[in-house]
Amino acid sequence: MSEKKCEQQLNNFAVIMPAYNEAGRISSTIAGIRRITDKDIIVISDGSTDDTAEEAAAAGAKVLRLPFNLGYGAALQTGFKYALEKGYEFAVQMDADGQHEPSGIKELIEPVFRNEVDVVIGSRFLDKGNYKAPFVRRMGMYFFGFISSVITGRKITDPTSGFQALNRKIMEFYASDAYPVDYPDADVIIMLHRRGYRFKEVQVTMHNAAKRSMHGGIIKPMYYIFKMLLSIFVTLLRKEDKL
Repeated sequence: MSEKKCEQQLNNFAVIMPAYNEAGRISSTIAGIRRITDKDIIVISDGSTDDTAEEAAAAGAKVLRLPFNLGYGAALQTGFKYALEKGYEFAVQMDADGQHEPSGIKELIEPVFRNEVDVVIGSRFLDKGNYKAPFVRRMGMYFFGFISSVITGRKITDPTSGFQALNRKIMEFYASDAYPVDYPDADVIIMLHRRGYRFKEVQVTMHNAAKRSMHGGIIKPMYYIFKMLLSIFVTLLRKEDKL
């Protein structure tokens, strides 16, 4: 595909962004995306108790409001179901807190537009990036990166990345009951591999989040490790339908 055609297609997607109590940050995140594309931004306000939904709407995003806090994965899945219903063929998922640098959108989406892969995962670590994660979380990333690499037979550097570009086939998969809405991380990469979907990582810039991660502290990371190991185990037991 020519560079000119890639440029023309660059706007042919929706950005799907789960958000929980991101007032004060989400407006600048949307503004950063707007410097890259003028197409639809879908914000899923996950039971936010602050002005997240209002700020996102004022910034020009389409806002879906969940009445209760269902969690990151469920909010993300809501966005995929909405995008499918509205007929989008491509999507970029990213966080609402400004952690994901919008300039990476182009590098993520172009291989999907060219039909080289079905999913592109933005990695903080592919080219030895400068992202600094807390020690416990960093060890979890390395651990599940290792497990994902062994199972898929390819090096996975950032199994917890929520910065991804995907085509309609993957949106349909993510909108299905097979999608693990608790913590869609390394287990999803393994599912993609076992189902025969094409994916790859590209280097992107990520900033340290301004607020505490959902995996912050000590108890939450340990619980996350347990849940992820269980999810991976169940994934390996499940008979996957190849494409």
